[in-house]
Amino acid sequence: MTARRKFLKTSAWLTAASPMSSLSLISNQHDAGTFQEPMRDVPIIKDTDVIVCGGGPAGVAAAIRSARSGAKTTLIEMYGCLGGVWTVGLLSNIIDYQDKPGIMKELVNKLNANNAQYSAKVYDAELMKLLLDEMCVEAGVEIRFHTRVVAAYRNKTNRLEHIITESFSGREAWKANIFIDATGNGELSAQAGCGFQMGHPETGKTQPGSLMAILTGLDQDRIVNEGFTGRRGYATEEGKKAFWKEIKRAGNKASYTMPTLFTIRPGLVAMMANHQYGMSATNAHDITKATIEGRKEINQITNRLRDLGGVWKDVRIVATGAQIGIREGRRIKGRYTLTADDLMQGARFEDAVCRVNFNVDVHSLDKKSGGAYGTHSVRAKPYDIPLRSLIAADVDGLMMAGRCISGDFFAHASYRVTGNAVAMGEAAGQVAAQAVATHKLPHEITYLP
Repeated sequence: MTARRKFLKTSAWLTAASPMSSLSLISNQHDAGTFQEPMRDVPIIKDTDVIVCGGGPAGVAAAIRSARSGAKTTLIEMYGCLGGVWTVGLLSNIIDYQDKPGIMKELVNKLNANNAQYSAKVYDAELMKLLLDEMCVEAGVEIRFHTRVVAAYRNKTNRLEHIITESFSGREAWKANIFIDATGNGELSAQAGCGFQMGHPETGKTQPGSLMAILTGLDQDRIVNEGFTGRRGYATEEGKKAFWKEIKRAGNKASYTMPTLFTIRPGLVAMMANHQYGMSATNAHDITKATIEGRKEINQITNRLRDLGGVWKDVRIVATGAQIGIREGRRIKGRYTLTADDLMQGARFEDAVCRVNFNVDVHSLDKKSGGAYGTHSVRAKPYDIPLRSLIAADVDGLMMAGRCISGDFFAHASYRVTGNAVAMGEAAGQVAAQAVATHKLPHEITYLP
């Protein structure tokens, strides 16, 4: 009895100390379809120079460059590691990284030095997590994991000034001079009131998602010799077609007709073999449904391949991504919008932050479209991304980096890959730090790479 009384006293003390507990006891249902949350004071836990929201490839590069340039920088990430689709999503390969200087080149060199790459494009996700942690810590970036931005507030001059986050620590407010949205889906920008576009200009449909998997039990020499992947472990067009035939031979109705295998290291292979159609990156129900369906399809494909025997006899799933790979979300309205015409003309800009060499890559928008990918007749030449596409048009003090920058559907289908995201992030971080140092807004900065 004494122990029970002691527990109850402790529980009451903890409840009374919680800043949110008294609010949770009093509710006010506004009407049948809404709930009116009680007002509360939210503690401002940080007043800093630059806050980067999203710790994927773009966000990490932005935070590192900002901190190295002298700005006090905080990086907010909703998962428990950096890297985003690289690590949480198990993408395990970098596209359009060649000839990218700065942080992209530095990272590739570090991956090579740590034996984290089997081929030029493919890396070990666990070692990638560690390297990104180390690079951010060494640069002086303050990292906050398990934290998500849920609201953003402008001041009277239309400048973004505060954001609100939710985490294990509860609801918290943060203040900064400059914010960088590297959330992928443009969550911070949308919360701040920026205009945006999503989907195909005629249908509104977005590209499908894909859930990655890591496999073991495959003999490297055999999958190369039998034509399912390239000599250096990276997928070829012929290898994708051969793998698709095997998936069909095993009795699967493949949602993606160009499935991919690429070797992380001998005995460990990444697989992308599904398309989740009709998925909106801004709808939690859609993402949940797509994740469940993707995981089921991956397991079914793997189990049936194993039943075939031969090269597949020992194949097993090591892991599936904790985050489904999202190809397309919001495209935030910037001070310049990249277009398909820019790509076809190989546009050059004085304020260029990145040279893109990747083609237009539109994956089938629905099951009827064949389940593959194509250019939709947009033939891109190498082109520049201007700084203006990284600066929000509707809100001051806000930049974007990664696939949520300002571009049309077809331009986005080219620049969205992670090698470009790193370059964009690095430029955004540099400009943000310059803006802080000179007491200017990003659009007032002359970018000098």
